[in-house]
Amino acid sequence: MRDGGPLWTLTVPTGGDALRQERLTRDLHDSLERADGLVVGFHDDEGPAEPGRKGTGVGEVALWAATTATVVRPASQVLITLIKEWCAKERHRKVVVTIGGDSIEITGRPDAAQERMVREFQDRISGDSGPGPDDSAA
Repeated sequence: MRDGGPLWTLTVPTGGDALRQERLTRDLHDSLERADGLVVGFHDDEGPAEPGRKGTGVGEVALWAATTATVVRPASQVLITLIKEWCAKERHRKVVVTIGGDSIEITGRPDAAQERMVREFQDRISGDSGPGPDDSAA
């Protein structure tokens, strides 16, 4: 199911609207599933759901994502870029991205402060203290 890359948790908050959350989460799943080098599935209460299962039974619907790359920084750039593109389709979309106990909320209308927080998040999870050699190569 996973090829050794880090496991990410992706949650689409909708303010308690369970039907909208499920619809948006499935749409995000479909968008990410098309990406090369990414494996995506639905979380259940015990962890990643088996293929063909709907996901969580009660509470929030969430996705897990794993990359086939073991290098965190390039993988995080690809995943974050795909999530940003998905959120940009509708300004009210949000995705909470969590990995290793650290998380960031990405919105459809990011300002400069949020862009900086996303870069800092990527630096923290990759263990870097500065920008990568080419941050525009995402």
